[in-house]
Amino acid sequence: MIRNYKKKPLRKIGIAIISLLCFSFFSNPTNAQVVSSTEIGIMGGGSYYLGDINNKHFDYMMPSGGIVIRKNIDRRIVVKGALLLGYIRADDSRNAKDTANFNRNLHFRSPIYELSGQIEFNFLPYETGNSLYPFTPFIFAGVSLFRFNPQAEASNGEWVELQLLGTEGQGTSAFPNRKKYALTQFSIPMGGGFKIAVNKTFNIILEYGIRKTFTDYLDDVSTTYAGSPTEWTTSTSGSLNLEMADRNLAVDPFGIQIPKTEGMQRGNSKDNDWYTFTGITLSFKILSEKERCNY
Repeated sequence: MIRNYKKKPLRKIGIAIISLLCFSFFSNPTNAQVVSSTEIGIMGGGSYYLGDINNKHFDYMMPSGGIVIRKNIDRRIVVKGALLLGYIRADDSRNAKDTANFNRNLHFRSPIYELSGQIEFNFLPYETGNSLYPFTPFIFAGVSLFRFNPQAEASNGEWVELQLLGTEGQGTSAFPNRKKYALTQFSIPMGGGFKIAVNKTFNIILEYGIRKTFTDYLDDVSTTYAGSPTEWTTSTSGSLNLEMADRNLAVDPFGIQIPKTEGMQRGNSKDNDWYTFTGITLSFKILSEKERCNY
């Protein structure tokens, strides 16, 4: 079951970040000491997730990328907007060291679409095109709106959407307290990296960011097995629900598969899932008319 979380503070954070982004991008600093500039960049790298099927950093790495816009308020503070696309996946069949998880035999894949607003802090003064401030490590935090959709491969080779099936009894009368989880949710991105100013207009930015989510269902695994709810056994698609809910490989002494009964542990609902984006951004400073003429 998805734990409740407070949505109002998240909305307030989101409004604050968006307001700061709007103010920063469209305001003109009047203080001559403030070095303000805007950059647009392309990020490419990898993404992975941490949850019930994977607990190792950098395992199951998948490709990711997107567009990033940065507004340098001064040499220390930066506000950033990013639109990123990544993929996450994991598979119990690769977990040979953990017999219980290996026999559970679950797997999934999912895209991650993310729109985020973040604030960066440069540990050293940094300015593109200024040889006095050519590099810096940095940290960042913000708020993101993301969408995911876990899928798994059925025995016929078709990849099916798991949220619609309610694999842990969500949406059935047998489990009235288990509602189907939302596929669009908030997360909190945080991380850090390193910036290098190559020339007057070009930056290379190395970045690692992890996202705290408020759902345990990125992988469609969280609580206990649902058994065989009436809605499944009497519906035409019930066999697919049962297949994707219980893929247990354990067998009895006679070699007969042992189905998991209602209430047996399927996942750990005490810990929510995380996902990450890591990579390199090629970022270009947008020059003013005066800077273009001088350049």
